Amino acid sequence: MSNFSDPVSTFLHIPMQEMERLFDVILQNNGFSPETAQQCAAIFTQNSVDGVYTHGVNRFPRFVKYVQEGYVHPEAKPSLAHKFGAFEQWDGNLGPGPLNAIQATNTAMELAAQHGIGGVGLANTNHWMRGGAFGWQAAKKGFVLLAWTNTIANMPAWGALDARLGNNPFVMGLPYEDEAIVLDMAMSQFSFGAMELAVLKNEKLEVPGGYDSNGQLSNDPEAILSTSRSIPIGFWKGAGFSLLLDILAAVLSGGMGVHELSKTGVEYQVSQVFIAIDLKKFGAHSAITQTIKGIIDDYHASVAVEEGKKITFPGERVMHTRQKNLANGIPVLPKIWEEIKALS
Repeated sequence: MSNFSDPVSTFLHIPMQEMERLFDVILQNNGFSPETAQQCAAIFTQNSVDGVYTHGVNRFPRFVKYVQEGYVHPEAKPSLAHKFGAFEQWDGNLGPGPLNAIQATNTAMELAAQHGIGGVGLANTNHWMRGGAFGWQAAKKGFVLLAWTNTIANMPAWGALDARLGNNPFVMGLPYEDEAIVLDMAMSQFSFGAMELAVLKNEKLEVPGGYDSNGQLSNDPEAILSTSRSIPIGFWKGAGFSLLLDILAAVLSGGMGVHELSKTGVEYQVSQVFIAIDLKKFGAHSAITQTIKGIIDDYHASVAVEEGKKITFPGERVMHTRQKNLANGIPVLPKIWEEIKALS
């Protein structure tokens, strides 16, 4: 998920502890217990530390708004609806999406530790914010994670004019050395959070991301957001991928599909799937690390188009951004920070 390069002069730089404390206070003022507020505040802050501002600090005001409007129930906990073998279906009871997703990931790992592979379908939950966070969560404990969520309709089927598909983010994560390789991608060329950030920064997209009101390909994020005609990744391939992710999310969780979620125009009651694989169960477990290292070493040997530019694997830039933001503070647009402070 691209958040674009940040011109230092246009940003405030907020220390991690200051951001987390403010989030905590605001959440407690909006019905969260101290424990739940701290957990949610930590998630939004960590997403921001890792450079995923679109689903961290920039998204926080909308999260609070959804709490105030009753879409997110601060103290609701997920409940087990059905289980069979290595798979369980849970009802998120409209609790905070990131906390529900953390529990679902933990449950999938517990099932995988018993059976080698474990899955959780999570219905009736809320936006999980940064899906990659759960890839990191599993990978740091030695598990592979495959996870996805559906969304409200915000992308047309290939060849269509109206939005019937969600951009349905998909996550893959696995351990690598002391960190992880984590792919976190929406099915649209640019996530809606990335386009909203580009609008705030008055920037164009790096490549065309959708169609404007005249039906022309455009790199103007505001024009694309106004039409809801984003381009699926891989064109028709991404559209098909999105459709299957929605079907499987609804079927495996026992929850709603995109067409049902879209009736209210508000993104809540979404369906998600979490599948964990315990690498320690493999007979050749000791060779897995070397296999991955060989693949990554060859990948890093790629000849870059731009001289001096490093070719990075998914998640590699996160580690660099994390170090920079911990040292220098988290870059935040002044408009966003003022909006957040007003919530307190």
